[in-house]
Amino acid sequence: MNTPETLSIWSLIAEASLLVQLVMALLFLASVVSWAMIVQRGMYQHRAAQLVKEFERHFWSGVDLSQLYRQGSGKGGQTEGLENIFRAGFKEFTRLRQQSGVDPDAVMEGVQRAMRVATAREEEKLEAHLPFLASVASVSPYIGLFGTVWGIMNSFRGLANVHQATLATVAPGISEALVATAMGLFAAIPAVLAYNRYSAKAESLTATYETFADEFSAILHRQVHTK
Repeated sequence: MNTPETLSIWSLIAEASLLVQLVMALLFLASVVSWAMIVQRGMYQHRAAQLVKEFERHFWSGVDLSQLYRQGSGKGGQTEGLENIFRAGFKEFTRLRQQSGVDPDAVMEGVQRAMRVATAREEEKLEAHLPFLASVASVSPYIGLFGTVWGIMNSFRGLANVHQATLATVAPGISEALVATAMGLFAAIPAVLAYNRYSAKAESLTATYETFADEFSAILHRQVHTK
C-alpha cells in the first residue's frame, strides 16, 4: 500500500525505470554544467564591461598613445577587451610606420585588419559557452518529455497485469514519469534566460569594441596623413 511518504520525489526517482533514471541523470548533469557556465559567463562579461569603462576613461584622458601602449605591456601580460584591440592596432601602426616607403593608405589598411582580427577574438571570448546554453535550453524539454513518455508507457503496460485499475495503481508510475519533464524544464528555463541575456550583452560589448576600433582608426588616420 502506497502512503504519501512513498511518493516523495526521491522515492519516485529511485523507483523509476533504468531508462528514466538515465534521462534524469543526464538532465541533472546538464543543469549542473549549465549553471556553472551561467555563473562563469556572468562574471566574465561583468568584468569585461568594467574593463571597457576603465580603458575608455584612460584612453580619452589625453594620455600619449605610446605611453599607454607601454603601460599596458607592464600588466603581467594579461590584457582584455578594448586594450587588446588598441594594442593590436597600435602595434601594427608602429611597425608599418617604421618601414620606409609604405603608403599611408597601406598603413591604415594594415591597422584596420589587425583590429578586426583582435575584435573577432574578443567576440569569441564573449560568446564562449553560449552555444552550449542554447543547446540545453532547446533540447532539455524534449529529453524530459522522452523520459515522461517512456515512464507512462511502462505504467500503462503494467496495467495489463492488474485486474482492477485504480488511481493508486497508476499514480506512482505517472508521477515518476512527470518528474523527468519537471527536470527538463528545470534545466531549460535558466539556460534560455541566461542565453538571451548573455547574447544581448555580448552583442552590446562587441558593438562597443567595433565603435572604439573605428574611432581609434580615425585618430591614427589623422596622424599618418599629417606627418
